Amino acid sequence: MHKVRLEDIQIAQKVLKPVIKKTCLLECKELSKITGGKVYLKAENLQLTGSFKIRGAFNKISNLTDAEKEAGVIASSAGNHAQGVALSATKLGIKSTIVMPEIAPLSKVAATKNFGAEVVLHGSVYDDAYAKACEIQKETGATFLHPFDDKFVIAGQGTIGLEILDQLEDVDVVLVPIGGGGILSGIATAIKGVKPSVKVIGVEAANAPCMKSAIEKGEVYTIDTKATIADGIAVRRAGDLTYEIIKENVDEFVTVTETEIARAVLLLLEKDKIVAEGAGAVSVAALFNSDLDLKGKNIVSVISGGNLDVNLMERIINKALIGENRRFTLMVKLVDKAGEMTKLLGLIAELKANILTLNQTMYKNSLAIGEQEVKLTLETFDKTHTDKIVKKLTEEGYEILG
Repeated sequence: MHKVRLEDIQIAQKVLKPVIKKTCLLECKELSKITGGKVYLKAENLQLTGSFKIRGAFNKISNLTDAEKEAGVIASSAGNHAQGVALSATKLGIKSTIVMPEIAPLSKVAATKNFGAEVVLHGSVYDDAYAKACEIQKETGATFLHPFDDKFVIAGQGTIGLEILDQLEDVDVVLVPIGGGGILSGIATAIKGVKPSVKVIGVEAANAPCMKSAIEKGEVYTIDTKATIADGIAVRRAGDLTYEIIKENVDEFVTVTETEIARAVLLLLEKDKIVAEGAGAVSVAALFNSDLDLKGKNIVSVISGGNLDVNLMERIINKALIGENRRFTLMVKLVDKAGEMTKLLGLIAELKANILTLNQTMYKNSLAIGEQEVKLTLETFDKTHTDKIVKKLTEEGYEILG
């Protein structure tokens, strides 16, 4: 197994210089308030193809032999590696085939095709797509490009670490998303190679903690995952090479819940005007964790990607707003007679809540004759506001059903 060295990353930086953006480092005052430190966002969502993946893909393809390039390339991906490979191959004049899970966001599928790749949809998760890609590779003889467990891919991703050190010399902590471990192993190798005192923290979705599980068990193995809005890091099995690098260079691991990820996506969009996909926002979601001691530290959270499907964005934002009590649903029992609905809605208007949806029924066994149930979804300010609404309605004699 080939070890990735700092020198490999420095060479990759030269290879990538004409192709990739040196993405900006943005201070986030809202997150600084939450952590008690000074938080900066490494905005890889602004990278070409909308994620960091082009770094590793281009570096890998650039290092292929002429025979390997002639055979064309094939890869499996939930979306971001797909786009990185597609664009890199097209730039270098090489045929590319990408196998993506059937649940991959339509925007990522379309973008991959637009960058010049032939797309095959297969399976429900990344690992299914990977197995199919291996099958096609055997049939066609194309060169397989692993999304994370590859020396050149890891070196390409590691250039992010060199940029962070160049942009913020006094950085103390760097938080990085984990899927199979490519971006984390690359960044950790770069940072520990230049400034070992910097603390590197890996962040996974709690529904797909393949690397944390491997570290705890002491070996790489396949885990059972649950559905997650961080689809880009929903990996069942960590890489063998990335595991060895991460075990040596990463200081701490954090898992984040679906609610925390949704909250992070909303905060980035609302406070910093940054569009981050679920996988790209997990490093920010980790900052809500009070167990992390970040007071007085200079912190960098890597926003690894921003390829967020618009339909999924609406669902994530809705979940986050519900979690923050800014969208609130309650059911109220009402006397079924003229004027009662007007009275109820008048009270809600006085309390400065906006009604998003309203449904009423008298067709329930639990309701007596002459009663109806009203279900309201309200737009509110926060939990204090929702508590005030419930208290006022209760004082006015309304029975709150839920």
